[in-house]
Amino acid sequence: MRRATLVVLAILFFTPISAQRASVQATVQPTEILIGEQALINLKVITPKDKTIQFPVYEKEIVPGIEVITMLPPDTTVENNVMTLNFKYVVTSFDSTLYHIPHMPVFDGVDTIYSNSFGLKVSSPQLSDSTLAYLEKINKGETDSIDFEQLQLHDIKPVRNVPFVWTDYLWVLWIVLGIMMLIALIGLIVYLVLKKKRKGYIFKPPVVLPAHVRAIQQLDKLKEEKIWQQGREKEFYSKLTDILRNYLVEREDINAMEMTSGEILNEVRKLLEVESVYNNLKQILSTADLVKFAKYKPYPDENDLSMVNAYFFVNQTREPDPVPQKEEMDKDKNEASQNDAAKSE
Repeated sequence: MRRATLVVLAILFFTPISAQRASVQATVQPTEILIGEQALINLKVITPKDKTIQFPVYEKEIVPGIEVITMLPPDTTVENNVMTLNFKYVVTSFDSTLYHIPHMPVFDGVDTIYSNSFGLKVSSPQLSDSTLAYLEKINKGETDSIDFEQLQLHDIKPVRNVPFVWTDYLWVLWIVLGIMMLIALIGLIVYLVLKKKRKGYIFKPPVVLPAHVRAIQQLDKLKEEKIWQQGREKEFYSKLTDILRNYLVEREDINAMEMTSGEILNEVRKLLEVESVYNNLKQILSTADLVKFAKYKPYPDENDLSMVNAYFFVNQTREPDPVPQKEEMDKDKNEASQNDAAKSE
């Protein structure tokens, strides 16, 4: 009775422990192959699902003579908290013998567990009876020549012509395109160099209008807006004085944007001797200061006068027109004489 009780307790004690341990089984299919053929080794692991299993990785051979071609990803199934994993190795061999694999190790995170042992038989191709008999004759010297067809030894097959595939020759197209682009680049460089020698520039510089032309254009735009007639006198005089200040910066190289009205008038008096020019500018700047800083409400005639004086100031200080060249003057005279002759006819 005491012995039976101990046996029952031992079973109850060891059952949970054994249930937590992974089991490993290794099989190979087929068990016999010819030299150079492939076999599939399946390493099956049954373990609790919370275990992390690490399978063995073979870089070249499992045992000497059995080469690993590839290792397939594991197949995993889980049922009732039990996980089943199948890890497969594709192997081959080129020596005819019976190979014995003693075990394959698996690590479950705590212990290393070994699989069962198994074997793989690798055989050489079998020759026919007629071939064996012919080999016997050759060994005995009963034949003067060797018939390779009877020995089932065949010559290397002739080289086959690969069908034409245009994508295989894309590299030729890329080379041609590269050469064409290089030639075009060289031609462009030569053209630009010759153009610079002939005209003095590679890219045509933008046409910059004279300062007085741009100032007149800005005054024309301000005049068309007529904002002083809308009760926006302060805005009108701010724009008007900015146009004149910018004009002085470009035309006379005066830092008018950073000067007061009095400083601008002093500089203008030094540079320009015409009194009317000074007076025209003074009327504009004085009225503008009163509007902007003293909240002065000018009369409509004063606004019109400021606009007219701005035009006068720009026209009186503008750059002189360029003197026409002799060729242009002769051309104009010829055109005028031709026109007179046509009118007389």
